[in-house]
Amino acid sequence: MKILVTGASGFLGTNLCSQLETQGHDLIKLNSKNCDLTQPDSLLNFNDISYDQIYHLAAWTQAGDFCLYHPGEQWIINQQMNTHVLTWWQKHQPQAKFICMGTSCAYDPDLTLVEENYLTGMPISSLFTYAMTKRMLYAGLLALNKQYGLKYLCLVPSTLYGTGYHTDGRQMHFIFDLIRKIIRGKLYDEPVILWGDGYQSRELVFVEDFAKIAMELSQTVDNDLINIGAGEEFTIRHFAKVICEAVGYDFNKIQFDTSRYVGAKSKCLVVDKLKQSLPNFSLTPLELGLTKTIEWFWQEQEKLVPAH
Repeated sequence: MKILVTGASGFLGTNLCSQLETQGHDLIKLNSKNCDLTQPDSLLNFNDISYDQIYHLAAWTQAGDFCLYHPGEQWIINQQMNTHVLTWWQKHQPQAKFICMGTSCAYDPDLTLVEENYLTGMPISSLFTYAMTKRMLYAGLLALNKQYGLKYLCLVPSTLYGTGYHTDGRQMHFIFDLIRKIIRGKLYDEPVILWGDGYQSRELVFVEDFAKIAMELSQTVDNDLINIGAGEEFTIRHFAKVICEAVGYDFNKIQFDTSRYVGAKSKCLVVDKLKQSLPNFSLTPLELGLTKTIEWFWQEQEKLVPAH
């Protein structure tokens, strides 16, 4: 197949593109350097190919407390990007199936995180703007399907982890930051201070698993929104203990700063629809996935955990 991928240089994009290329697909890989999606005509340069699929992974966001300080920019930039990609799809590539990423933070944390609730209630306040741009992206899919019959698939991931995360100094999602801090504690005897009391819970999916599931669902499911998660969550303390054991660091040395931003207390997706769509899917066990991720950290030690 001929496939266009936005956000192809990101954590998920890099992994997905690698797997798509392994299957023999022809890819056009877009990133912020070769295509500025905030510009309305940016995609016209890629009209000479009739695509079978479009994977829209690009988003303007970062981990940690980034969303607290950039809500206006997040609204403008993500709305521009999403609107321009959807417009180009409808006008120039209507034959293509459009696969995009939702976000678990679009759910109201007081409701069950099941697909029927994706547009219901209010997202967590600290992530409100980014969450609403993702809801608007999904609303765009519904509208273009209703009026023009375009085919789409919207996938809502839990937190992704694995090898190949960014090494450019930006804030990291919690699991990568957790590994980095504990390794630094081991190597340099730095204090390991975690935000919150450690009892907030998170659900993880290995990035390679997510990419495989996305590719399978893109072949079998049309015009739907599907959660992709493990269906179970663990506390930050549990993750920390597993990492400490792998790294050889004393868990009891960890300090917890309850004054800091922690995000949602719990985020565990209901994955019944995923199980119905792919009854035989399996995920990398947490301990194995974390071991692979930690090994990658050691390989990238100079970039990820440099000595000051």
